[in-house]
Formats: sequence, structure tokens, C-alpha cells
Amino acid sequence: MTEKQNSVDAEETAAPARPTLRLRQPSERAPTKSSVCSRSYFVVVMVFFHIYIINVIALLLYVHYNNGEAGDSGRDHEAPSSNPRLAESHRPPSKSEFLRDVSLTRLEGIRVGHVQKVSLVPDKVHKMRTLSMKPLLFEIPNFLSEDECRVVMQLAQLKGLMESQLMVQDGQEELAKELNLSPEEIFNLLDINKDGQLQMHEILTHSRVRDGIWLTPENLREIYAGLQADKDANGLLSLEEFKLLSNDAFQRFLFQRGVKSSQLVRNSRHTWLYQGRGAHQVLQDIKTRVTRLTRLPSSIVDLSEPLQVVRYEEGGHYHAHHDSGPVYPETACTHTRLAANASTPFETSCRYITVLFYLNSVEGGGETAFPVADNRTYDEVSLIQNDVDLMDTRRNCDKSNLRVKPTKGTAVFWYNYLSDGRGWVGEQDEYALHGGCMVTRGTKWVANKWINIDPDYQRQAQYQHLVSQQLDDEDDEGLTLNPDLHHSDIHQDL
Repeated sequence: MTEKQNSVDAEETAAPARPTLRLRQPSERAPTKSSVCSRSYFVVVMVFFHIYIINVIALLLYVHYNNGEAGDSGRDHEAPSSNPRLAESHRPPSKSEFLRDVSLTRLEGIRVGHVQKVSLVPDKVHKMRTLSMKPLLFEIPNFLSEDECRVVMQLAQLKGLMESQLMVQDGQEELAKELNLSPEEIFNLLDINKDGQLQMHEILTHSRVRDGIWLTPENLREIYAGLQADKDANGLLSLEEFKLLSNDAFQRFLFQRGVKSSQLVRNSRHTWLYQGRGAHQVLQDIKTRVTRLTRLPSSIVDLSEPLQVVRYEEGGHYHAHHDSGPVYPETACTHTRLAANASTPFETSCRYITVLFYLNSVEGGGETAFPVADNRTYDEVSLIQNDVDLMDTRRNCDKSNLRVKPTKGTAVFWYNYLSDGRGWVGEQDEYALHGGCMVTRGTKWVANKWINIDPDYQRQAQYQHLVSQQLDDEDDEGLTLNPDLHHSDIHQDL
């Protein structure tokens, strides 16, 4: 209702209707009555009129009194504040408020090969081509200039690069003890097809996630033989055979044999570059361009991870993986976990979008492979068939459905999650499986910009509110907070 309508309604409520007298024509005039009757009629009319006025005033006072009482009772439950506007701004947003204020724009792919124009920088138009529909994947040539690529690589070298995967992940034994899982429960978790036996691909998938070591079917047969795990030599592990193995049996066997860098899930070096206030202008420009490209709220992009810069030497690779994991009720997102006070031991990096930049053109190899892009169906079991492992980017990149050649300045981006149909994050897109093919000649430089969004509306809203509140508090004290520092100790390289 508009302000004008409100004022009109208020006037109609406050002002009582006055009796109107229709003027009669001379011929219609009523016969003359006595003065006593006229005076009595007048008194009766005035009495009823005053009673009406008094009722209206009483009604207005009643409404005013009740509204004031409701307001006072609401304030009794709030923290005292001398500034009502300040108190309102620091009130945690409710789920409905967040849904009403924020909706995630999702680009349309139309069809594979479709080209659409996008405006990312002033006085320039970029062409964006759809590479696949599952996952929704786009390519933008010349997203970065040659100078910008050079600056990003130089900044990464000045910062210093570290090994992307130091070695085997720690803490698995402690996690197993914390969860108090029996061998039967672990067996059932690994038995994906529920046939009562563990196939090679089920063991391989578990080992890669747990130990960070990329085993091939040949490696697994060697381990079976060395540990005498497969008693009947049928290539399968029954529950009885599985019970004879300790939780770290594979790990100990591999350590005794020695683990090479080529056997790791990822063989590269990387660093993180801050993109907030005070950062190099090129890094800030890239973040602004990503915001325009994805058409997401700047508040979400600003609170996402910094820019990750990665260098692959000759022989470097990254086996096929998902940048983000499926989110279940018992799983927390890494970036919102502290804000949500989640107590679950399971967490994952909730990366709604991946934007990958090629900082140089690679002499040989180094493509980004999407093994199951635009498959009619996704079947995890079929990823390893007849010793052909589609996730193995050192040996089977040529068998992937889609490979993107690294070209300096080109950006590719894709959605790691589907839409929930209501403008927010839905289920994980399993077709977003991807990896870095082995570099056969030269060096490969790439950068990743991940957009972090929690599929849980309220957790994301609470996280953004708490961070913005902290920023306001520190700005009031004359300090400048680096928002990316909130992520510095919680990054996950999946």
C-alpha cells in the first residue's frame, strides 16, 4: 500500500462522517413545526453525534495502546540499544529475509557450441562458448591479458609456492576411532554396489580419498599378494578377508615400498593470493571480472577463497576429482563451519563455481580433462573397467569425453552444483568430475577462483552476517580486516 493510500485511510478513520443535508426546492419544503419539536430533534441528533465521536476516539486510543504494548514486549527480548537503526542492522537475518534478498543467477548454456557475448570490462566484449551441458561448462578466450598473466605468475613466485600434496593425509585413525566404526560398518560403506564383496574399484576409490595415493589395479594386485589379503585369489575381498586387514595395512605396505611423487593424487606446487582491499590492482580486477561473469552478489564473491595459483612441472598431474563434495545433513561446509558451530567431523569445501585461468600455453600435455562430460548417465562403478581407469590423468586422458587445451589468457568455468529450482544451490553435479592431464613437455601455470556458497541458506546467511559484523567492528576501531584471512587455515585441496 502506498503512502498516499495510507494517508487517505488514516483520514477516513480519524474524521467521522458528518450528516449532509439535501437542499430542498421551495416547493418541497416540509411543513413548519413547533420550536419545541425542532429543538428536541436537534438535541437528539447532537447526542448521537457526540456518542459516535467518543467511540471513534476510544477505538483509536485502544489501537494505539495495543501497538505500543506489542512494541515494548518485543524490545524486552532484544539487547538494549540507544540507536534503533543500529540494533536493527545487527539483528541476525532470518531464513526468509535471506531468501528474499539473495537469489543466485545461473547462466544458460543453451547447447554445446553456443556462443554468447558478455561484457566484463569497459569498451570490450568477450565471447563465451558453451563446452558442455553436463556439467554446465563455458570457455572465455582472452579473459586475461598477457600482462595480467605475467603479473599473477610473478606475484605467486614472490609469495612462494608449496607442495600441493605433502604426502599421506594424517588423522584417519583418530577419525575412525572417533566415529567408532566396526569392520562390518566400514565394509558396508566401501561396498558401493552392496553385493557383499569389495571390487577393485571400490578399494581404489577408498584408498585415494583416504591416503592421497593413486593406486592402479596393478598396484592393488601387488598389495594383495604382499599382504596375502585375497585368500582365494579372485580379485575380490569378502568381509572375512577384510576383517583380517588393519585400517592402515595398505598404508604401511606402501611406505615400506616407498611412495613416489608420481603416485600421489596430485603432483604440483601452489600458493594463495589475497584479492581484497590493498591487494595488487590486477588481482582486484580479476575478482571484479569474475563477479560480472558469474552475476553473483559481490558479497558472496568477496567472502570466497583467495586466488589459488598452481604450477605443474613436467610430469605434473592432478587425477580426476570433484572440487566440491556432496553435502549431507551430517556434513558441514568448510567456510561456514565456524559460523554454524557444527560439531560433525565431516566437512567439505562447498565450491559452487570453479573459474580456471590458464596463465600460459603449455608445450605438451596439461589439458583439463572431463572424463564423463555430457554422458547420458553417470555411473561411478563404470569409471574403472577392464583396468582402464578414466580418472587416471597420467595414462587415460585421451579417453575423456572432453579435454580443454591450456591457452594463455583463456578462462573456463563450470558449476559444481545443480540448482535447487528455487534460486539456490542444489545437489552436487557428478558430471563436474575433472583432472589435469600430465604435462609431457614444459611447465603449466593455472589459477583457480572458487566461489564458496553453503547449500544451507541459513548457514550462509549467518556466516555473511557474522563476517560483516566483524568488519564493521574493526573498521570502527580504525583497522582494516583482510576477509580472506578467514579462510587461510581452512582451505581444502580436493
